[in-house]
Amino acid sequence: MTTSGQAGPAGAGIEFADPALAEAILDEMARVEELLHSAVRSDFPFVTETALHLVEAGGKRFRALLTLLSAQFGTDGIGEDVVKAAAVVELIHLATLYHDDVMDEATMRRGAASANARWNNTVAILTGDYLFAHASALVADLGTDAGRIMSRTFAELVTGQMRETTGPAGDEDPVEHYLQVIAGKTGSLIATSARFGGMFSGAKEDHVAALERFGAVIGAAFQISDDIIDIASASEESGKTPGTDLREGIRTLPVLHALAQDGPTADRLRVLLAGPVTDDALVAEALGLLRDSSGMVTARATLADYAERARAELAVLPSCPARESLEKLTDFVVERTT
Repeated sequence: MTTSGQAGPAGAGIEFADPALAEAILDEMARVEELLHSAVRSDFPFVTETALHLVEAGGKRFRALLTLLSAQFGTDGIGEDVVKAAAVVELIHLATLYHDDVMDEATMRRGAASANARWNNTVAILTGDYLFAHASALVADLGTDAGRIMSRTFAELVTGQMRETTGPAGDEDPVEHYLQVIAGKTGSLIATSARFGGMFSGAKEDHVAALERFGAVIGAAFQISDDIIDIASASEESGKTPGTDLREGIRTLPVLHALAQDGPTADRLRVLLAGPVTDDALVAEALGLLRDSSGMVTARATLADYAERARAELAVLPSCPARESLEKLTDFVVERTT
């Protein structure tokens, strides 16, 4: 766990200025990790092996951390239900990763072979389903309201993925379509993570609502910042190969704004990005054009707007180290793209 001046835990971007808060969250994350490992174990050893494949690969645990941090605004603090809720949102996220890797035909995940590459697509899909099942069992322990919220979140996750898969309709604004996709695919579960933290710690109703809205906005902001980084950053800076989305034929926010312009740059980009770009030289050319385009400027402006919306939601919450941590997280989302 981190204190002031350091990066967030496991790269999650959450900076804790208060050492006591950092220590408390670290202790509770250990309980979440223990529950994640125990919840997915099966009498069939192979299922346990595949289910633990991504659990033990690590990751940011951002959604679980946000749940624990959001619980700081309640009068009850972090009890058993908050820990269960944190495990639930993390299990849901992990389940979607198994399915995403099948759809994307990915070969690596978190530095290890993806489940579909290590075994096969069927195993990966069934493992994702298995994690969904165990997340549902934990949600059942949290009550009917939690079940209703999570079922709605499921629907938003799937709808977001379907929107991305089908693409915008002929008369639909591509940028608006993109924003709806990330709201569903990314923002919805992060919103529920923050809501659960407030809800199961006894936070006031208006604070729970503000936390949920904050989660939705900051989740979408993280996706926008990832899209900017995929174009703007060199591999040695971001740790990822630039242009990954271009190679997969995914049109992210900077690309959509650049393609909407007139002139030779946009014309050339339309040729280059007519489909997935596999040639390294063409990827490099496209990245160069995008980095100098107004599309990047507009995408950064959108990111800044989302950050301001997130700060407005935090202003509803009482001043405390947890709110300061969420404010630092909001700053991090923008600063990581510069």
